[in-house]
Amino acid sequence: MESLSLNERKKRKPLWTKAFLITSLSNLLLFFSFQMLIPTIPTHVAQLGGNDMQVGLVIGIFTISSLITRPFAGRALDLLGRKHVLLVGLAICTLTIAGYSYMAVVALILAARFVHGIGWGMSTTSLGTVIADIIPPERRGEGMGYYGLSNTFAMALAPLTGLWLMQTFSFHRVLLISTLLALLSLFSSLFISYEKPVSPRKQAQRPKLIDRLWERSAILPSVMLLFTAICYGGIVTFITLYGHEAGISNVGWFFLCNAAMVLIVRPITGVLFDRKGPVWVLLLGALFTISGLLLLSYAHSELSLAIAALCYGVGFGSLQPALQAWTIARAAPDRRGAASGTFFSANDLGIGLGAMVLGAFANITGSYALMYRCSTVLIVIFLIIYGWSFWQAQRSMPLPQR
Repeated sequence: MESLSLNERKKRKPLWTKAFLITSLSNLLLFFSFQMLIPTIPTHVAQLGGNDMQVGLVIGIFTISSLITRPFAGRALDLLGRKHVLLVGLAICTLTIAGYSYMAVVALILAARFVHGIGWGMSTTSLGTVIADIIPPERRGEGMGYYGLSNTFAMALAPLTGLWLMQTFSFHRVLLISTLLALLSLFSSLFISYEKPVSPRKQAQRPKLIDRLWERSAILPSVMLLFTAICYGGIVTFITLYGHEAGISNVGWFFLCNAAMVLIVRPITGVLFDRKGPVWVLLLGALFTISGLLLLSYAHSELSLAIAALCYGVGFGSLQPALQAWTIARAAPDRRGAASGTFFSANDLGIGLGAMVLGAFANITGSYALMYRCSTVLIVIFLIIYGWSFWQAQRSMPLPQR
């Protein structure tokens, strides 16, 4: 595609506004705070005497509560306004993390994880909706790509930081830093200010409950995200066990190389999305994801694991922000909250299903390598769904007049 002319560049609205930077910073702080707890809080529960089931519930209860919360948070965002829901969600996260320090019983921690999941569901759905409002429509893919880097940066460094703090000092030091980061996220969100886009409302009958909680236009990209999230859930849950099976001593290289490639790819594919639309980004991203999963299933050294991670990182770094941008583009401005809730619910559900369904598959077959190999079928289904929707869209387009 030809480069943009000078006049076209002048017409483009700025992306790096104060609101965009503050929202991205708030998201980075929140995700860093959250990711520090992923490897540390299950270990803490085990040290308190929790059994394997209770350790698993630490993640499971959190996922369930955030999944239940998102549709209601999305509806509240469209009715009550973005900032109110965001600040309440961040306040719940901050107070809950601080409260973990005073809980010496596993049952109390599990109850707090349910509350924390509610705050997480509210906060992340709110931030995703706010950033969608802020990013200019003609730069939505690029903006979502840059915004997503805050998640990637946190995913790459926060778990390692949390483990280092726990091993060097104590779990309470982890909670202290995590609480401060969540508090800073809350504080920075107070300064988010922008003009919310409004679409004219049609006078119609009261929508059904399901339409108030879920956004129909977001279902297609959310279903596609579900399949990619199942694959990702299988990776993050079982990569360590697969390392033992394949004789790879340090599987941390996978996360490091994956995150590095995502950091490189997201800005590039974001611009490609804006200029070419979702088709090229989604197709290429799916092909790289399939290649990465296959390479991972055959990896038997740190080098081959790193190559698989680089390939998977191209696919993962392309698909998630492109699907999110596509979701927002399909929704009316006053339904972006519901659209974000639908989208992020699919992500939570997919990761949870990946841990359970792929785990059951690995248990039956006795091979994590075969599990990763067969999970490529999910991305093939992803391609079939998108191909069908693209064909339907082309059929419905009016024929050019002669």
